[in-house]
Amino acid sequence: MNGRTLLMWDEAVTGYDFGPSHPMDPVRLALTMGLVRAYELDRRVEVVAARPAGESTLRLVHREDYVAAVRAASAEPGAADQAYGLGTLDDPAFPGMHEVSALIAGQSVGAAEAVWRGEAAHAVNFSGGLHHAMPGSAAGFCVYNDAALAIARLLELGAERVAYIDVDVHHGDGVQAAFWDDPRVLTVSLHEHPRTLFPGTGWPEETGAAGPGEGGAVNVALPAGTGDAGWLRAFHAVVPELLADFRPQVLVTQHGADTHFEDPLAHLAVSLDAQRAVQTACHELAHAYTDGGRWLALGGGGYAVVEVVPRSWTHLVAVAAHAPVEPESVIPESWRSEVYARTRQPAPRRMTDGRWPVAYRGWDEGYDPADRLDQAVLAARRAAFPLRGLLP
Repeated sequence: MNGRTLLMWDEAVTGYDFGPSHPMDPVRLALTMGLVRAYELDRRVEVVAARPAGESTLRLVHREDYVAAVRAASAEPGAADQAYGLGTLDDPAFPGMHEVSALIAGQSVGAAEAVWRGEAAHAVNFSGGLHHAMPGSAAGFCVYNDAALAIARLLELGAERVAYIDVDVHHGDGVQAAFWDDPRVLTVSLHEHPRTLFPGTGWPEETGAAGPGEGGAVNVALPAGTGDAGWLRAFHAVVPELLADFRPQVLVTQHGADTHFEDPLAHLAVSLDAQRAVQTACHELAHAYTDGGRWLALGGGGYAVVEVVPRSWTHLVAVAAHAPVEPESVIPESWRSEVYARTRQPAPRRMTDGRWPVAYRGWDEGYDPADRLDQAVLAARRAAFPLRGLLP
């Protein structure tokens, strides 16, 4: 196993652009890469670009007719077929949509291949994590599901156990759906409760298909307003025990930054510092439970495109590079100038929200039946853990 870390990057991924009024502004990707360079993390990783995902790769997850519909909408956006989720408010069609979506998917698939073959221990694709796309439709700003495609490629290469951990504020529904009945894949999603947020799925009772897939999906539906201590308590009450039992050969994680208290599209109250703590925990779990620390880390949602996303994903790259950035670090002025030049917005000054280190109470310290967070955790454990032979 080569111990290097890959950072998947092609400037063309910033062409994933739904238009000036859409919340998924591609400037978040450019600013993240700019901050990575400002901290000279590009010298601590190998920055590489993979080829776009081809037709046969896309069809590992997506239906042939859907890929054809994306191609058609890409060539003629005005004729996009809304039956496939294209040309909607969430997923407006744009010229070149197929090509850039396939490029983003190709970065995750190429990263998965490199990690599986031992060419790198870790790989990061922060342009990826588009976890809502379904086999036959676009959804939630996602055209091709790069996370599911990367996992499908790992299975095609011979992986027998792949764990997927999703800490985006939205349920990782597309990845769960892709492997609903596949016992080789464990999907775990921590997200805002489906009563209060898109996509309205991710209930604790969603545990996988009856039979071989049962217990293969685990969902922690967090109450709106959950902050750092509760979010970390929920993560550590569920994820490590599942991974210790499942013993994945590869860990795939999705790090949507939209759990942050400044995100405009959701209702959790998580800080940048707690996000960094979970990134660090995922890194440690990969080394503890996978073959050689095999870890593929993806981006995801995140719509505070200046204040939050670049800092969160720069921390992710730094953690994967074994070169963590200190939270109190003063952000280089060169990047702050770049932010103002691109957005006319002031940039943050430090790599922290002032909450580091983040304290939380472990699950082994007791359960409070009146606490909504504890109720959510226990609901997830009661629904899924016994199906895996674990105590709730």
